[in-house]
Amino acid sequence: MQKKMSIKFRIASIPYFVWLTVFAFIPMITTAFLAFTNSESDFTLDNIFNVVDYSSIFLRSLGLAAVSTLICLIFGFPMALIISKLEYKIQKIMITLVIVPMWFSFLLKTYSWMTIFEDHGILNNILNNFGIHTQIINTPGAVIFGMVYNFFPYMVLPIYSSLSKADPNIFEAARDLGANRFQILKKIIFPLSFPGIISGLTMVFVPSVSTFIISKMLGGGAQILVGELIEMRFLGGAYNPNSGSALALVLMIFVGICIGLMNSFGN
Repeated sequence: MQKKMSIKFRIASIPYFVWLTVFAFIPMITTAFLAFTNSESDFTLDNIFNVVDYSSIFLRSLGLAAVSTLICLIFGFPMALIISKLEYKIQKIMITLVIVPMWFSFLLKTYSWMTIFEDHGILNNILNNFGIHTQIINTPGAVIFGMVYNFFPYMVLPIYSSLSKADPNIFEAARDLGANRFQILKKIIFPLSFPGIISGLTMVFVPSVSTFIISKMLGGGAQILVGELIEMRFLGGAYNPNSGSALALVLMIFVGICIGLMNSFGN
C-alpha cells in the first residue's frame, strides 16, 4: 500500500518538477552562465568584480526597501491585531478590503499614484491652496510610498493568519492572572505573531529591494534602484546581459542570505 502511494506521489509531483525546471532552474543556470562569461562566451570574473561599482545603488535599494518594510510592519502589525479581534464575519470583510488593491494591475496602480503625485497633480494642487509648495514625484519619499502601498497586504496577511489561530481563552486567562495590556502584548501576542512577522518581513523586503517599476515611475530615474539597473542592462540603451546577469546573481545571493537569516529567527 505504501509503495503504491509512493508511486502515485512521484507521478503527481512530475508537473511540479517540470515547472520548477523550466521557470526556476533553467533561468538561474542561464543567469549564472552569463554572469561568468563575456559577450564572446569566454569565462571571466570581470562582471562580478564590476558589481562593486554599483555599490551605492545597492545601498540605496537596501535602504529604501528596509524603510518601506519597517513602515509596513509599524502599520501592518496593529491592523492585523485589530482585525483578528473582530467578529468572524467582520474579519472576512476587513481582510477582503486589504486584498482588494491586489486585484488591480500593479502598473495601473503605480500610474495612478504617478498622476496624483506629479507637479500639477491632485495632491500638489491641494497643498498649494494651503501655501505649501513642495515636490513629491521623483523623490525617495514617493518611491517608499509606492512600495508601502503595493506591498502592505503582504505584511498584514501573514501576521493576521498567525494571530487568528490563537485561542481567545489565552488572553482571558492572562487578564485573570493580572497581566496588563503591555504584558499580554509582550508575552503572548508578539510570540504568537512572530512567525507571521518573519513571513511579512520577507514578503515585503524581497520585492521592495528588487522592484524597478516603482522606482522608474515614481522616482523618475533620479532614484535608480538595482532592479531598474538590471532592467536597463537587458532592455535599455545600456544593453549588457552579462553585466545585468552578474547584478541579478549578486542580488539573488544577497536576498537568499536575508531570507535565510530571517527564517533562522523564526525557528
